[in-house]
Formats: sequence, structure tokens, C-alpha cells
Amino acid sequence: MGLLFEQIDSQPSSLGEITLRRRRIPALGDRDIYEVKLGEEFLMSSMFVDAEVALADLGLNAVEGEQLKVVVGGLGLGYTAEAALKHERVSELLVVDALDTVIHWHQQEKVPLGKVLNADPRCRYVLGSFFDLAVSESGFDTETSGRVFDAILLDIDHSPRALLNESNASFYNAESLGRMAAHLRPGGVFAMWSNDPPDEPFMDVLRTLFTDVDAKVVSFYNPFQNRESTNTVFLARKPLS
Repeated sequence: MGLLFEQIDSQPSSLGEITLRRRRIPALGDRDIYEVKLGEEFLMSSMFVDAEVALADLGLNAVEGEQLKVVVGGLGLGYTAEAALKHERVSELLVVDALDTVIHWHQQEKVPLGKVLNADPRCRYVLGSFFDLAVSESGFDTETSGRVFDAILLDIDHSPRALLNESNASFYNAESLGRMAAHLRPGGVFAMWSNDPPDEPFMDVLRTLFTDVDAKVVSFYNPFQNRESTNTVFLARKPLS
């Protein structure tokens, strides 16, 4: 297919074969679309990034203060991290990902936003399981134990019900979310992307730990279906006391 398709890299991982590819769809204009597949499942695409950007914007707009220290759970193609770095109040960004291959794609600038993230001194990659670090006493910064952050932005599973790995199910309960909240400063914000509509049972769990719990629906045009599609961003604030 020549310039219309290129498989850039494919590597084994703990979750299965992970593949980065680039393609063009002439009917959608002259632009490269980057896609990541995990096995036979499409994991992410640069075609639909509105909700990934909204995750950062909604989450950080809900945080008060300056010199914000932020964690992004799930590097993906870098769109949430890039959007977070556009906020001048962000002084430090840790991007946590369990797949070294995905981090290497950015470090080696095989994906478009790798250059942007690598050039920003506020951004640091952390290789590790977000879910393991979230419930640990040491927290997300593998270089400095016990730090607290102003915002935690999570985009890994498709939703609290549709998981990339069944072991992640243990995160979406009050006990694990409470352990994660210990790594937020009082008044800090937890925000999470979901491919599904707002989930009231999950929001009820959040309400046992957080205040100002909300679910924002993000709409965007889907050219494949010729209609609007939606994702959800959950928002929750850690109580001040």
C-alpha cells in the first residue's frame, strides 16, 4: 500500500503483541493517522483525541493553585500529556506507563508527540503499573517516595467495566481508590477517561471518598459512522479535610 500504510514497530509485552502503525485514509484528508493495536484489539488512534485532551483540560481547570504537580496514568500516543503541558500552571508532569515499548516509541520519537514531550523539561516518564503504584505507600514517583500531587489523570482501561487486563478490576473500588487518593493533596483532583457513558454505580463509589463528583460527556465527530460519538470524563475532588 506504499505511503498509505506503514507498520512502524511491533513488540511483545506482558499484555500481548503491541503494534504501532501509520496509515492514511484519502477520504479523510492528507494526514497521517497513528494507531496502536494490542493483539487484535485497537488500543488507541490519533484520529479521535478530543476526549484525551478534555481529560487534561477538565481535570486541570478544576484544580486551584499554581506550580501544579500532575500524574498522567497511561501514555498512549501522548495527547493527554501534551494537553496537560499546555497549562502554564503545570510545573511537573509524571507520565506512568506499564509498557516500556510505548515509552520507547516516545523517547525515540517514533510517534508525533514524542518530540514535544521529550523537549519539555517538566515531563518525565515513569515505567511501572499505574494501578500498583496507586495503591502503594511510596506512590507514583519511583525516585522520591511518598510525594503528593495536585491532579491525577487516568486513561488506561476503556471504562471501569471494560478492562485491558482483568487484574485492573481491583482498582475500581473504595479501598483502592482511597489508597490512590492518599497521593493527592487536599483539594486535588482525580479525573478519568471512559469510552462508555456515565456510570452511576462507579460515581457512587467515588462519592464515598471525594466531593464534587461529576461526569462530563465529550462529543466528537466520527467519520466512520458519520455521526457524533461520545466519551466520558469523570471528575472528583479530594476533600480539604
